[in-house]
Amino acid sequence: MPTSIRPRRSVLYMPGSNARALEKARMLAADALILDLEDAVAPDAKVSAREQVTAAVKAGGYGKREIAIRVNGLSTPWGMDDFRAAAEAKPDAILVPKISSADEMHDIARALAQVGADGAMRIWIMIETALSAFRLEQIAATAKDDKTRLSVFILGTNDYAKETRARITRGRAGLTPFLASSVAAARAYGIDVIDGVYNDIANIDGLKEEATQARDLGFDGKTIIHPSHIAPCNEAFSPSEEEVLNARKVVSAFEQPENRGKGVLQIDGRMYEILHAEIAKRTVAVADAIREREAAQ
Repeated sequence: MPTSIRPRRSVLYMPGSNARALEKARMLAADALILDLEDAVAPDAKVSAREQVTAAVKAGGYGKREIAIRVNGLSTPWGMDDFRAAAEAKPDAILVPKISSADEMHDIARALAQVGADGAMRIWIMIETALSAFRLEQIAATAKDDKTRLSVFILGTNDYAKETRARITRGRAGLTPFLASSVAAARAYGIDVIDGVYNDIANIDGLKEEATQARDLGFDGKTIIHPSHIAPCNEAFSPSEEEVLNARKVVSAFEQPENRGKGVLQIDGRMYEILHAEIAKRTVAVADAIREREAAQ
């Protein structure tokens, strides 16, 4: 039975100006793809990249991979045309960069209405400015307004570090408050949240360590910049077989007729409350969604 959870363990940026990369993406095991019209595209290539990306989305062939188009901001010369073209192409989501206020979310809502975007299309936003760190709750709260369509935070850790002068070191001590606050704000309003990229492409051990940290902080997945990072992130953000087995046992125990109404159970020598049963249910649902996603590749 399909679940409402959509895995976003690995979210791969693909430059919209690279036709070969857009084609290759159809065969990669990433959960989601961000077809980029913003940072990865030079100003003189913006228009051609837009045409190339929208043509690729319309052509399809990406299977169950979730597709987002990262547009240029509405304040740029390309923003509104990007919105219009993306709405016509009908990706799963439009990703809007450098959001720093709730007012900008309402600007997005008006732009969506103006271009007649399909009702199923969602909005993802980049959280990557110093101002956004002070306004996380206000921005996340706009998800309560259906017109904003806000469903995912994507953290732009490189841009945030540039603005704040924080150093991205092993363990990310300078970024951890920002990371944790972003997760808390997103969760408070039912928004998924994806960690920023890991820059050292060849250092797979370092990537695994950072992905594990992100998972433990509560992130749903990680944005990545190279196909070699897909498998480590898929593994890091998937519950282990042992976790799933234990979660199924907890769910089953609380569902037994003799345990109905009980707030606490002892299972294999450990105490579990109802809140643990809810966590276990989500673990099982995530595992089922991942299995369904991988079977459809």
